[in-house]
Amino acid sequence: MTKPERSWVLYDVGNSAYVLLASTLIPIYFSAIADPNSSAVVAWGYASTVASLVLALLMPFLGSLADLKGNKKKFLAGTIGTGAVTLAVMGIPSDAMVFLVIYVVSSVMLNASLVFYDAFLVDAASSEERYDEVSSQGYAWGYIGSCVPFIICLVLVLFGENFGIGQLDGIRISFVITAVWWLAFSVPIWRDVHQTHYKPREEHLFKNTITGLVGTCKKIFHDHRLMMFMLAFFFYIDGVHTIIAMSTSYGTDLGISSTNLVLALLVTQFVAFPSAIAYGRLAGRFGTKKMLLIAVFAYFLITLFAAFFLRSAAEFWVLAICVGLFQGGIQALSRSEFGKLIPKEHANEYYGFFDIFGKYAAIMGTLLVSVFTQLTGSSSIGVLSVAVLFIVGFVLLLKMPEGTAAGE
Repeated sequence: MTKPERSWVLYDVGNSAYVLLASTLIPIYFSAIADPNSSAVVAWGYASTVASLVLALLMPFLGSLADLKGNKKKFLAGTIGTGAVTLAVMGIPSDAMVFLVIYVVSSVMLNASLVFYDAFLVDAASSEERYDEVSSQGYAWGYIGSCVPFIICLVLVLFGENFGIGQLDGIRISFVITAVWWLAFSVPIWRDVHQTHYKPREEHLFKNTITGLVGTCKKIFHDHRLMMFMLAFFFYIDGVHTIIAMSTSYGTDLGISSTNLVLALLVTQFVAFPSAIAYGRLAGRFGTKKMLLIAVFAYFLITLFAAFFLRSAAEFWVLAICVGLFQGGIQALSRSEFGKLIPKEHANEYYGFFDIFGKYAAIMGTLLVSVFTQLTGSSSIGVLSVAVLFIVGFVLLLKMPEGTAAGE
């Protein structure tokens, strides 16, 4: 890889540590400081929803502004700096609601930075043919790199009492460790990756930005290939995120111990590392669309396995390994394929819409699981309902026509 490509990949190593922390230790910490008479799950759900809505409303607009010459790196630095500082101080307040407010700000900044980071792919990669390989390397090193600070944090939390560090203090220190890790691995992209695709600066900025967003929506709607891909992505990535979000609660419902669940999560990260790299190289040989179709079909089979065969800890480990084989590939190639379909000078703006379709699609999947579980009394039937998302995503992706990037 070139120096800009390596530097772009390293940012995934930094931000992935926070992503892993947010799905494990942060919810545990919030539950510990929340009022015992209140519902921590409800409060956490509302906070996550607010963070998602704020980001969904802001990102297309901020993305459009970031596309202007010289803005992309400033927006990336601003979101990283604000996010890292709020993460580091997250352990200071003892009041649960104050903690939630800080978490929402930090979460919004993290996910906003990821939109700018994704959009930097078109600047960092030496050519469009390199998008698959570079995007896959990012996810791969992000998976393995995030394990380093997470294992350190886990040791502090689980064994810190041997050194006079309580469990909650261990989590508070983990916030600082992860923030420093995030900042440290943000330096290379700031130093070595430069905005080469951009829109020229112009007068009447606000009015032109709104007009540009409306125009982008029309372009997406009228570009049949891009629209088909985004719809397919919406359905199959919804299924992927639902499996990630619900696997722990499903495993708990089956009586699998929390130790096995956490260790299985780590196994997924380690398996995803070589698998994501391999997927990027296979895409170069067989085509991105074909490899995405294979990954979507594999997730369909994983859903069937979870619904009909998953009953013990050993089978949960098998599931974790299977997810690791395809998780990085399907996310990395979706990101790179989208980059090939869009006009490069509007990358931030388009990736803002991509982010909405991607990160917030899981509402439908989790709703399906909850409704069918409640109606049938079986969590296995609830999980099986997710298979529909992969079927729809597969069909839409299969029917996506060949063509060129939007606006070309």
